[in-house]
Amino acid sequence: MSDEALHNVFSRARLDDRQINELIGICRGVAADDVVNAQEASFLQSWLAGHAAVTANPVVCNLLQHISVHLRDGALNQEERKELAETLARFTGEKVELGEVLKATTLPLDSPPPEVTFPGSQFCFTGTFAYGTRRDCEQAVEKLGGRAGSLTQKTNYLVVGVYATDSWMHSSYGQKIEHALQMKTKGVPIAIIGESHWKTGFKQA
Repeated sequence: MSDEALHNVFSRARLDDRQINELIGICRGVAADDVVNAQEASFLQSWLAGHAAVTANPVVCNLLQHISVHLRDGALNQEERKELAETLARFTGEKVELGEVLKATTLPLDSPPPEVTFPGSQFCFTGTFAYGTRRDCEQAVEKLGGRAGSLTQKTNYLVVGVYATDSWMHSSYGQKIEHALQMKTKGVPIAIIGESHWKTGFKQA
């Protein structure tokens, strides 16, 4: 690589770092009061859409998609405001990596992951999803012949949203994961899967 090309690579990296730092600052400001309104979400969506170098990062791209899903009707209901606030809080958390996407090595997911079938299966969702709100996920399951609801002994799949971190045990969604693990030790045939694997079942349905 020539000196000029190398200089361009490092210049691009420095620019991306500055933009990421700016994004973190914006997200912290928006989520500072634990409430995200439609105007704040719209501003963040516009900022992300205007910074292609940052949204090339798949994690940031997921964040943009998540915000866009919530804003598709131009408004935010109470559940959507809460989920966006939780997403931004995790995205900017000082104790975790920036927007860390769920990894099989950091969560007690079934390995190998089971085949996902929808007709006649019961699903429970926990965490924050790139696909949309929990209700969006539940409706997707119902359209494919499955059922969605609370975590019970009849649950076949506990699906964990893509925005998850190593500190899952200290989070609100970690309680459902721990409960599912306890159920598994008692012989309940429940599978714990990540959002990305859940979506692979769409192709089979």
